[in-house]
Amino acid sequence: MAAVGGKGLPLASRLYKSRTLGLTLGFVCVAFAMYPLDPHPWVWALMLVNAFVWPHLAFLLSRRAEHALGSERRNLLIDSFCGGFWVGAMHFNPLPAVTSLSMMTMNNVAIGGARFMLAGWAAQSLGIGTALLLFTPAFIGVTTQAQLYACLPLLMLYPMALGWICYRQAATLARHKRELLALSRTDSLSGLLNHGAWKDQLEIEFQRCRRNQTGGAIALIDIDHFKTINDTYGHVTGDIVLRQLSKVLRQNLRATDLAGRYGGDEFCVILPGMPLNLATEVMDALRDRFNALAYAQDPTLRASLSIGLAPYQSTHADSISWLSDADLALYEAKSSGRNRVSSVQVSWLRSL
Repeated sequence: MAAVGGKGLPLASRLYKSRTLGLTLGFVCVAFAMYPLDPHPWVWALMLVNAFVWPHLAFLLSRRAEHALGSERRNLLIDSFCGGFWVGAMHFNPLPAVTSLSMMTMNNVAIGGARFMLAGWAAQSLGIGTALLLFTPAFIGVTTQAQLYACLPLLMLYPMALGWICYRQAATLARHKRELLALSRTDSLSGLLNHGAWKDQLEIEFQRCRRNQTGGAIALIDIDHFKTINDTYGHVTGDIVLRQLSKVLRQNLRATDLAGRYGGDEFCVILPGMPLNLATEVMDALRDRFNALAYAQDPTLRASLSIGLAPYQSTHADSISWLSDADLALYEAKSSGRNRVSSVQVSWLRSL
């Protein structure tokens, strides 16, 4: 018997452990059912091989297979065949038979759903048919007390092992999902929110400000003459400058502030609940820190920032109009000499 795991070699490793446990417990269950039948020594030898040799052989076959998942599916069908064979060999003793078949069916459902469950049933039926050809067909309708107790470890311990493996797999998948979600919302170069994720947060902040009648500000940040930096020093240096700005943003903003890379050399920040005068001071200090850091690394680089600030206003129709104010403020900062913060109220410019 085996349990579900991940794909490829990790799957083979998980199945190796659970198959070893399941077949060891299954051996006890089947042995107590077979003992009263006084089977031939070759039957005992086959039981021992199935329980204590096959798990290791199955693992080696999967490790050497080009497609470990396909190899393990084949191994599970062999498990099902063997389970059916022992059900027929012990003359359908009710409790050992149902225990063996149900544990294997649980494995097959876990790893391949309904389709693989049907394939497992077919393998079990083939195993039962083979046993009927080798042994005298018979039916034992009573399970003794000793046989009942022999089945209890398999009934109790194996589902616990399967549940633990499934839990571990679900936790791994959930972690991967969170990591993929974070990657889909993160700019790979800067490590900040990407354009789409930041716009989503802007809409959330706009609705919060409108609902709670609270203030806030947003900032658009542009690296002055970034194209010249790329052309003069190369794109590697340009990427370093972008990362420096990302680092400055992470180190000098509050935990509640949301910074993102809007695109190219343009960055964006949401400053929840921050009045315009304080936002201007924060952005001015951030600009000074970035300028000092760039100068310390290369005095000839002369990297600086132009920043446009826009406070939330109840007259904003939507988050896009709020962002447009910040964009107009950024245009004002760049057109008036760059390397400055512009926080003028610019909503009236849209009506011109």
